[in-house]
Amino acid sequence: MKTPRIGFVSLGCPKALVDSERILTKLRAEGYSLVSTYKDADLVVVNTCGFIDAAVEESLEAVGEALKENGKVVVTGCLGVRENEIRERHPQVLKITGAHAYEEVVEAVHEHLPPLHDPFVDLVPPEGIRLTPRHYAYLKISEGCNHRCTFCIIPSLRGDLASRPIGEVMDEAERLVSAGVKELLVVSQDTSAYGVDLKYRTGFWGGRPLKTRFYDLAKALGELGIWVRMHYVYPYPHVDEVVPLMAEGKILPYLDIPFQHASTRILKSMKRPVATEDVLARIALWRSICPEIALRSTFIVGFPGETDADFEQLLEFLQAARLDRVGCFTYSPVKGAAANELPNPVPESVKEERLARFMGVQARISADRLQSKIGKRETILVDEVVDEGAVARSRADAPEIDGQVFIDGATHLKVGDWAEVIFEDADDHDLWAVPAS
Repeated sequence: MKTPRIGFVSLGCPKALVDSERILTKLRAEGYSLVSTYKDADLVVVNTCGFIDAAVEESLEAVGEALKENGKVVVTGCLGVRENEIRERHPQVLKITGAHAYEEVVEAVHEHLPPLHDPFVDLVPPEGIRLTPRHYAYLKISEGCNHRCTFCIIPSLRGDLASRPIGEVMDEAERLVSAGVKELLVVSQDTSAYGVDLKYRTGFWGGRPLKTRFYDLAKALGELGIWVRMHYVYPYPHVDEVVPLMAEGKILPYLDIPFQHASTRILKSMKRPVATEDVLARIALWRSICPEIALRSTFIVGFPGETDADFEQLLEFLQAARLDRVGCFTYSPVKGAAANELPNPVPESVKEERLARFMGVQARISADRLQSKIGKRETILVDEVVDEGAVARSRADAPEIDGQVFIDGATHLKVGDWAEVIFEDADDHDLWAVPAS
C-alpha cells in the first residue's frame, strides 16, 4: 500500500501557524507524508482565519480552491466556529473543527484517509514539524484571552486564557534550540498575562522550580543563548520588570505592544487601557533602562465614533511616542464583535484618508529612527541569500512584519548565520549594511 499523502493550507497569524505545525507533527508521526500540491495529496487540511471579514473571505476562497483542485477537504481553525457559514458555501467539506482542535482534525483525517500503521515509518524530529525556516521558530505559550475588546472576537473563537505549563514550554524551547533555531518568537493572544489563569503556579525545568509567570519565562528563555523576541505584550505594569533583561542582553530589546489608539474616548469604547499619559511615561522609562529597545505597535483608525479630534490625538501620541515599527488598519466590522453595534460609523473614504495620514507621519518617524542607526555596529541574522547579497534582520526586526537589512555582495553568508555589520544607509523601513570586518 502507498503512504497516505496530506496537503496543508495554513492561513492567519503566527499562533495559527503553530497550530498547523502541531497537527502536521502528529500526522507525520503516524506515517502520513506531506506534499506541496493539491494533485499529489490524497486529502487536504485547511487551517482558516476568522478574525476580520477579509480573512474570512480569504479562508472561504482557500477552502473552495482546495475542493476544486482536490475534492477531499477537512477544515479547521478560527473560522470553524461558523460551521453553518462554511457549509452554506461549501457543503461538500468532509469535516469542520474549531481552533486548536488538534485531536479532532487527526481523527477526521483517520476517518477519511486511514494511516498505514507501519512501525517503520520515518521518525519525526524531536522539535516536531515546522513551517518556518530552520533558524527561527514561534513558541506559543498560551491560548485564548481574558479581555473583551469590542473590536475582537478571539475569546469566542479560542476561549479564555489557558497558559501552558512553564516546564512544557521550556522543554519545547530547548528542543528547538537543539535543532538549530537561533531565534524564538514568543506568541500568544496576551503574552504578558502568562500564568494568570494558573495563579502563577510553580513548575519545574531541568529539576529547578520556575513560576509560571511572564518575567520568569523571559529570564529562563534568556539562558538559552539565542535571540528571544516578545510579541503581543499587553501593557500591564509588570512588563516593566522584563526591560532590564533586555538591557542585560538576556532577551532581545524588542516589545510588540498593540496600543490600538490614543484617544481616551475611543480606548474606552474599545475597552482598552486608557491612560495615554502613563503609556508615554512608561515608554520613556523603558528607554531610560534600555536605550536600544525597539517598540512595535498596531493601531486602528476609523473606529466607530472616531472624530477628527480623536484622530488628531492619535497623531499627537504617535509623534510623542516615536515608535520604531508600526502597523495600522482601518476598522473593519467583524461578525460577532460588540463594536458593530456602536453608533456613528466612519465613512470608508474618511478611514482611508486617515490611514494615509497616519502612515505618512509614521514613515517620517521610522526614517528618523533608522537614520540614527547609521554608522553603528550590530549583529544581524541572515534570512536569505540571493545573487545580489544577503537579506537579514536586526534585533529590531521580526520576520515578515518589520524591516530588513540588505548586505550587498555578501553571498558568502548562509541562511541562519549571525553576522557583524555596520549600517551605512536607510530608507523609511529598511537598512543597508556592510560587513564589519
